[in-house]
Amino acid sequence: MPQEPKKRHSRQRQGKRRAAIKLAIPSFTDCPNCGAIIAQHIVCPKCGYYKGKPFIQIEKEKPKETQDKEEKSVRQAQDKQETNAKE
Repeated sequence: MPQEPKKRHSRQRQGKRRAAIKLAIPSFTDCPNCGAIIAQHIVCPKCGYYKGKPFIQIEKEKPKETQDKEEKSVRQAQDKQETNAKE
């Protein structure tokens, strides 16, 4: 069995010990290319730039209306193929 503490630790001593246990505040900065808030030393997820140079290519999202139209046309094509396969 482990030993018991011989003396009680004061609140001050306990506080000093616990003062080192803390969460680090993440550091953020503005993207120099698009102005979005990003974490430091990371490629910007909005524009794909890092240190002023294009690093990755980001696909821009299509408007919701065009996405819905494309999905409908794909579904209709699949339905036609299924009906042709059944016949």
